[in-house]
Formats: sequence, C-alpha cells, structure tokens
Amino acid sequence: MPPNVTPLSERTPQVTVEDLLEGLRPSFRFSEVSFDSYIPDPAHPSQAEAVQALRGFAEDIGGTSGGGGFFSKLFGAKSPRAASPAGIYLDGGFGVGKTHLLASLYHAAGANGVPENRRAFGTFVEYTNLVGALTFRKTVEVLSDYQLVCIDEFELDDAGDTTLMSRLLRELADAGVKLAATSNTLPGSLGEGRFAASDFKREIQVLADQFRVIRVDGEDYRHRGLPEAPAPLSTEELTPFAQQKYADRTIVVDDFGALCEHLSRVHPSRYRQLIAGTDVLVLKDVDTIEGQSLALRFVVLADRLYDQDVKIIASGAPFDRLFTEEMMSGGYMKKYHRAVSRLTALARSGQMGEQAL
Repeated sequence: MPPNVTPLSERTPQVTVEDLLEGLRPSFRFSEVSFDSYIPDPAHPSQAEAVQALRGFAEDIGGTSGGGGFFSKLFGAKSPRAASPAGIYLDGGFGVGKTHLLASLYHAAGANGVPENRRAFGTFVEYTNLVGALTFRKTVEVLSDYQLVCIDEFELDDAGDTTLMSRLLRELADAGVKLAATSNTLPGSLGEGRFAASDFKREIQVLADQFRVIRVDGEDYRHRGLPEAPAPLSTEELTPFAQQKYADRTIVVDDFGALCEHLSRVHPSRYRQLIAGTDVLVLKDVDTIEGQSLALRFVVLADRLYDQDVKIIASGAPFDRLFTEEMMSGGYMKKYHRAVSRLTALARSGQMGEQAL
C-alpha cells in the first residue's frame, strides 16, 4: 500500500453547499445504467411493468418544465399532460433494483431533453442535509427550477424528517416539478411490505392522489443464485492479500473500531467525500455495533461505499453480524437489511475480485 494513503479514520472532509448540489446526481455505480440494462426477473412480472411505467413517465418529464405550477394556477392554464401524476413511487423490498430504475429514469429524462442542471438525484438523507445547509425555503427555491427530482430510499421511520420531506415534495409539485421516489420494505412484513407505500401516501397528503405507486416484487438480486459470502480473512493476512490482488488500485487500510469512533464525529453529509479516491477498503477486526446512533451512521457509510463500488476486504465478524438481532428486527430494520446486503456484496467482490452487483 502506498504510504501516503490516509485511513478514513484520519480524514476530515469539508463540504460546501455547492458540493451538496453537485452531488445530486447518480453515483459512479449508476452513472451509465438504463432501462435496457435492467434485467427483469421473469418470476416477478411487476419488474417489467415498472420499467414500462417509468419509460412513459420519462417521456412525460421531457414535455414539462419546472416552475410552471404558479403561473398555471394564476392564469388557469392547463398543461396537455396535466392528467399525468405529479410523481411516481417505487415500493418494494431491498435488492430488487429500484435504485437502478430510478437512475435510469434520471438518464432517460436527459435523453428526452431535460438538461443536467434541471435534474436532481439523491438519497433522502442527502436532501435533508441540503435543507440543513440551505434552509427549507432556499431549498424549495433552488429545486423549483428543476424538472425532475428523484429521492432514493425515502425514509419513513423518522417523523420529523419525513414530515419535512413531505412538505418539500408538496411545494415542488405545486411548482410543476416531477417527482420520483423509492423506499425499501421487507416482503411479508406489515401487510406484505405495503406499509411504506401507505405511510408515504398519508404523509404527503395533498400529493397522495397524484402519486402513482408501483410495487416492485422480487428477490435480492445482489445475492440471487450466488454462493454465500466468503468467510472473513485473518487480520494478519488482510493487507498482504489486498496488496497482491489489487496492486494497481488505491487501498485504504483502517481499524474498524477507529473508523466507527471517527464516524461519530463526522456528519453523514460528508461521507461521500470521506471515501473519495478509495478503490479497496481493508477493515481490520469488524465487530457487532451495539449503539443505534452509530449503526445508523454506518448504514449511510455502507450506502456511499456501495455507490462508489468500493471493494471491501475484512477480518473479524461477517457483515451479517454487523448489527444486533434487535436492530435487524426493530424499527430501522429495512435500513440494516439493505446495509448488510450491500456490504456482503462488496465483501464478496473484494475477495473474489469481481464487480459487486
């Protein structure tokens, strides 16, 4: 490993408002996806139906413009596409490709003539961070000029943030902005996984009748037909293994305990910059996280690592034991299951040398 590669636990990234706005686009992993590259599972027809619905929605976005809501109301004008929904919401379990579909919608809107500076794509957390940096009113002002706003992983387990985002979406829809959102639910839980969809529609109230909810069923594609993740390596062999396998990549070596302690001091809005330039992350002595606050921060880190396709080579506990059993079955379980799925895929990729699904 090059001696000048700083561990994540020693980095203190600074993030400006401009950085947050610049980051509102699909990550490296989803930078070139499309509806054509999404492979629906024949066993679950809802996946192909979702692709068809989103293709139509993308065409509709190309015929609208953000900021038109006020003037339409003022003069009583009606768009020829006024009957179309203000937004579309993908409801389903983790690992069924909803982020792939959402990013494909973002790219398809571009192909239909919507410029990049009129499209936004980010996670729920990234939008709440933006509100925190800009204030709510300024965020509405900025995003009202967009034609499409995509919200990935809409969270329904924090009443304050959910109400904040619901209000933001209502105001954006009034401004003529098209909206698209996804959320993870667990198959078989609380009404066969439909709890998120009904909660979402209750929270956005005014938009409820305008949002089209699309159910995307299926198995976690990241592990569909694949062998179990390889067992963690010993701490002593981690670095030599990484150096031999990834001699031409940027390898960052970190102690799990030190990294977790550092995460508690770095705001999640900076995690994208925290891992910048990292190709392979070597994690020594992974252990079960006991505290909820740290666990939720690690979920955000897992999402950013997955976004950038950072391979992981680790020792200690396997990632299916990263969170306590209580966490995996509690109120935030959808987040933890998603994180385990993604981290396991990255760990398999790290040891096998393949691209993580």
